[in-house]
Amino acid sequence: MTTLTIPDSPFNLADAAAIGISSDDVYRMIDDGAVRRVVHGAFVPASTPDTPLTRAAAVARVVAPHHVVIDRTAALIHGVNALTYAELDLDVPLETCALRGRTRSRRRGIDGHCRDLVPADIMELGGVTVTVPLRTACDLGCNLRRREAFAVMCALARAHGLVTADFLRTLPRYRGRRGVRQLKELAPLVDPRVESAREAWTLLTIHDAGLPAPEPQFWIEIGEVPTYRLDFAYVHARVCVEYDGIDSHELTAEQRRYDEERRQWLRDHGWTVIVVRRGDFTGDHLDRWLRELRDALRPAMTNRRW
Repeated sequence: MTTLTIPDSPFNLADAAAIGISSDDVYRMIDDGAVRRVVHGAFVPASTPDTPLTRAAAVARVVAPHHVVIDRTAALIHGVNALTYAELDLDVPLETCALRGRTRSRRRGIDGHCRDLVPADIMELGGVTVTVPLRTACDLGCNLRRREAFAVMCALARAHGLVTADFLRTLPRYRGRRGVRQLKELAPLVDPRVESAREAWTLLTIHDAGLPAPEPQFWIEIGEVPTYRLDFAYVHARVCVEYDGIDSHELTAEQRRYDEERRQWLRDHGWTVIVVRRGDFTGDHLDRWLRELRDALRPAMTNRRW
């Protein structure tokens, strides 16, 4: 049986064919765990570290040199996954654009656009031209569904040191663009302290309910030592909201015990603990925890007697 030699750097199917590896061989190596698909049509050996440079170099193997990588593909290069869970196993088309006046890509596997970009909107990374994190975040703030857009904006802000002022400064350039109303609404809410997509959903849901904004990632000190970190805290009201994305059966006994002890300590010291889980963003589940939060905050929201 012939042993196939895997290229030691990012490659596409044409590169593989040039050294005698068929497309069927490549996909068989993916199934065997020897090769990892980075984006549609671009691959790396499974042992290759997953870094922005690696991802950019892979994308460069399938994108025309004069095109700019944008949107979700750009977010991937910058270290943020903007795909849905169902898309993770699929050959999702790469998203690129040609500058205004040039022809967009019509290649199979490329979702080509035309877009007005200025030099400050783009950078070169790993041999590919890609929109900078701020431009990528703003574009996705227009293009994605609302909750997913906000989550990606927060994630890019966290990963690349962006702050609310950066987003607000960019807004005038989006005047008249499709989706700008959503971007204008979300930009002032972006908080780089949010650590996961579902935490971002939780924060946005609290905002949509008309409730005050909590402080993300608040540390409880015991004996002047930071001991317990809360996802979201209303410090003066002693109310916290925690997103718990792991089902209890997925936790070890030690993790369950730690969570129980931690939350019991908080309750014993006057905190109201509201837990939000995976399925709590719609229907009765959503109404339940928002009602709990509203009730917990009510005594602290006014000093009126009636």
